[in-house]
Amino acid sequence: MKDKRLLLLLFLITSSVFSQIKGIVVDENNSPIPFVNIWVEGENIGTSSEENGTFIIHINNENSRLIFNVLGYEKKTVLAKESQRVVLKESSIELKEVFISKRLETKRKEIGKSENQIFEAFPNGPKVDCKFFPFISDYKRTPYIKYVTLHTDSKIEEASIRLHFYSVGADGLPDENLLKKENIVYLKKGVYKHKFDVSEYHLVMPKNGLFVVFEKLMIEKNKLEVTSIDKNNNVSKTERLYFPYILYDYVQRKDKFIFFGGKWSKEENAEKIRLYEPAINLVLTN
Repeated sequence: MKDKRLLLLLFLITSSVFSQIKGIVVDENNSPIPFVNIWVEGENIGTSSEENGTFIIHINNENSRLIFNVLGYEKKTVLAKESQRVVLKESSIELKEVFISKRLETKRKEIGKSENQIFEAFPNGPKVDCKFFPFISDYKRTPYIKYVTLHTDSKIEEASIRLHFYSVGADGLPDENLLKKENIVYLKKGVYKHKFDVSEYHLVMPKNGLFVVFEKLMIEKNKLEVTSIDKNNNVSKTERLYFPYILYDYVQRKDKFIFFGGKWSKEENAEKIRLYEPAINLVLTN
């Protein structure tokens, strides 16, 4: 009898701690919005909407608030228990006008390489992370961003990931999105260094630096379920993995940028410390 009571208690506790929220994200014309970034406010729990706008997210509390954010639409925060159908309005904020000048492309310069390229992968690593590229006066000779390169490891063919380019805000954190449209890239299966041409965006290296941000898309096409046996109790366990993995390097930095609960923060240190940084580089041209 005690065992039954204990099982009932455990069931009630589990049910109260984890709740599954299903919903759909649409625009004002009721058209689904794919690949929306969805985060639990103040927590490190997130997901992405599928190509048909639907999403599933597991939360600790139905009274939590969900943050919905995607380029081209206004950011919206709603109660999780009221998120079965979320309508996003198109953003009325216009990006800065781009002035296109004739390029020579006679010079190229790759920036961002670390001294210790170990290329380590983290299966349960960050879903959103960034690499900061400070401006150096020498970049005036090659001001245009031609390519972005990233080292990845994927067990799925054509796994997708979203890339962002952000300016630096007054607080030193990622601020304005410099792209006019979503930049979803598709990656090969295996370990590769990918190079993507971003010249169509006419990006110029800002004088106060630039953040390149990657965002893992937590969608079914990127998911791989792996079952393993716990050697201690011989119980099988199924783990959901989302690809691709961005590879990381060891670097010496004072500042560490963290995305948590739908917002960026910065961990400042008095001295340089060793930390992991995404293996992302830029190729500049003139």
